[in-house]
Amino acid sequence: MDSAQVAIRVQQLDKSFRLPKYRMHTLKERALHPFRRHRFDDFHVLHGIEFEVLRGEFFGIVGRNGSGKSTLLKCIAGIYRIDAGSIHMAGRLSPFIELGVGFNPDLPARDNVMINAVMMGLTPRVARERFDEIMAFGELERFSDTKLKNYSSGMQVRLAFSVMVHSDPDVMLIDEVLAVGDAAFQQKCLDVFYRLRAEGKTIVLVTHAMPLVEQFCHRAMMLSGGEITHIGVPGEVARAYMSENFRDLSSDVRAGTSAEEVRLAGAWMTNAAGERVDTVAFGEPMRLYVAVEALGPIKTPGIAMWLTSEDGVRVFSAGAREDGGGLTDLEPGERVEFSIELENRLTAGRYYLGCTVVRGTAGLEALLFQDRAADVVSYGATLDSLIGVDHTVSVTRTRAGEPVR
Repeated sequence: MDSAQVAIRVQQLDKSFRLPKYRMHTLKERALHPFRRHRFDDFHVLHGIEFEVLRGEFFGIVGRNGSGKSTLLKCIAGIYRIDAGSIHMAGRLSPFIELGVGFNPDLPARDNVMINAVMMGLTPRVARERFDEIMAFGELERFSDTKLKNYSSGMQVRLAFSVMVHSDPDVMLIDEVLAVGDAAFQQKCLDVFYRLRAEGKTIVLVTHAMPLVEQFCHRAMMLSGGEITHIGVPGEVARAYMSENFRDLSSDVRAGTSAEEVRLAGAWMTNAAGERVDTVAFGEPMRLYVAVEALGPIKTPGIAMWLTSEDGVRVFSAGAREDGGGLTDLEPGERVEFSIELENRLTAGRYYLGCTVVRGTAGLEALLFQDRAADVVSYGATLDSLIGVDHTVSVTRTRAGEPVR
């Protein structure tokens, strides 16, 4: 690809760490064992990573804990030295990788903002001009002269994010920006993402929140065991991530599926008479059900279900939220039955009923994911599409040369 279109190019990147089998913490230990040799275990984190991020692209990186996401981001940012391969960057970089990195806790916020803004490429004059705007965005005006060690974690992340978005970088590296912060700040971050995406900023986002990936990213990449397993359409990468993340929890619905805080108690379909069935004719009414049981307290829950085809194409989905969708905070032992009533418009074939349970105002923390909780077989219509939509056909004849309406 033309180099002028590439913002980040990573080629054959390898990264490993040497982990000591034991450490000497005191002078006494060194005196007692002067000839003890240090032994290390080599921990290979990234293997042959190779990809490109285009200018103006919103690029997502996902993967389970320990897959190498944050290590990769730190290698791109220059925080970690790579063992092999190369990283090429076009433009000025602004990383938002770890809470508190680059901040001095013994300095007030004013000094920290000035130092970090200059480190990100702003001149001291521009940094001073934008200081009030930075503090206002983070809603921290009253704490400008407070030392950072007296800031809460939420205040620190608001300050760091505000400095980053006001430094006008060419490339942004963001690691789990919504992991800390209240609902209002999370929404403010989403608004910034919309603006930056519209402005054509190059953004690399590492996250566990699949809704963010599908909502903002042009492309996404999944890491597993330090290697790239999927790269391409965000929806497909998100489904691959959820399938891997909950693989150990997936089982026959009759046996139930358990997570630490919620359990899938059942999933089924009924016909017009309310009888449980596995098949439904085209055009007939049907009702889809999922039942979940809270194993622990769940604040601001959300539940959704969907149907997918044999090829994994999601035909439709619907959900309910705590904020107006009929759900309230769940207590341990409480069971919720969620259902959708609709007319079967599916072409003949087998479909799978899936569901998820999330927590949090933004619905970013998935507690349960079951992609194939139950089977649904539709019969009676073979269409050229997955769904038959009610429509009216009209044909109008005209002579050549007559104006088209």
